[in-house]
Amino acid sequence: MSTQKQSTSRTPNRAYEEFQAFRADLNERILDRGTTTTKRFFTLDTKAYEAGAIDTKQKELMGLVASMVLRCDDCIAYHIDQCIVSGASDEELFETFDIALVVGGSIVIPHLRRAVAFVDACRAHAKSTDGGANDG
Repeated sequence: MSTQKQSTSRTPNRAYEEFQAFRADLNERILDRGTTTTKRFFTLDTKAYEAGAIDTKQKELMGLVASMVLRCDDCIAYHIDQCIVSGASDEELFETFDIALVVGGSIVIPHLRRAVAFVDACRAHAKSTDGGANDG
């Protein structure tokens, strides 16, 4: 009997695809109807994570820490995905999780559980779409 359990009834690919579809649909709806302020904030958020003196991967890892400490599951999922796209290994992600735990304390643990499940979903999606080239 396997000691690893499936954390949800959804498959990892489905969890990943549902998150991406929901985010894309709602972002489009927000930007279609949003004010100039909303649109400027979305642009600022995008530009802040572009490479500069600090590369994109490091910025995304910092964003992941902040998201975990603020306990924003959608933000955590987004930054995990962006970290992986930027080339973060599982070892880098788990060290980042450690920083979030130290800064945020034990209240971060439930979000850590969901973060690990989403890392698994991202890795499963990568394997199904590119043969695992982004596998940590």
